[in-house]
Amino acid sequence: MRVLVAEDHHILARTIATGLRRQAMAVDVAGSGDEAERMCLLTDYDVLILDRDLPVMTGDEVCRRLRELSRPPRILMLTAAGEITDKVYGLTALGADDYLAKPFDFAELVARVRALSRRAPKEPPVALRHEGITLDRARREVSVDGRPLELTPKEFAVLQLLMEARGAAVPHDELVRTVWDEHLDPRTGAVRAAVSRLRRKLGDPVLITADKGQGYRLCD
Repeated sequence: MRVLVAEDHHILARTIATGLRRQAMAVDVAGSGDEAERMCLLTDYDVLILDRDLPVMTGDEVCRRLRELSRPPRILMLTAAGEITDKVYGLTALGADDYLAKPFDFAELVARVRALSRRAPKEPPVALRHEGITLDRARREVSVDGRPLELTPKEFAVLQLLMEARGAAVPHDELVRTVWDEHLDPRTGAVRAAVSRLRRKLGDPVLITADKGQGYRLCD
């Protein structure tokens, strides 16, 4: 899942982004409304966490503009304006998909983001299976032949993307774009290192292969 956090309070934005990354999400951050709009036009985000009180362009205006896109992200408004009238206005007049008032509980924020992502079309099954590997997307758990497997959030996200591809090659750039964020240099060995760790943890036989010029795939 890829998320954009549009929040001009730098400490709060960094805290939210760090917490979501620990939940195996790829997170980018925008500090102003115009930046948030530009990033949404360039990247296909699953969820936008949008503060209403943004500089340059307000969150309200960002929400209105994004609703004109053919495939807008799901928008969760996160704001100090928590009166019932504010919520009704955000959900109806502005077209937000969800509304959460500050201060908030982080566990609730994560639950709401996941709920919004489930509304997207063509959602894959909760449990993915391949050659003895079971990946439970809801519980964030992986097992091999019934044996629990401990994965880092990045390893989990890489494995999930490979399993969702069902044997098709997943390009290196797609892994970078979906699992990491805009700050990762695609020339680094982060993807290769994550795949190497996954291979070791999954054990023999080797189920992840590298196709030169194509990317990575799960084999039988």
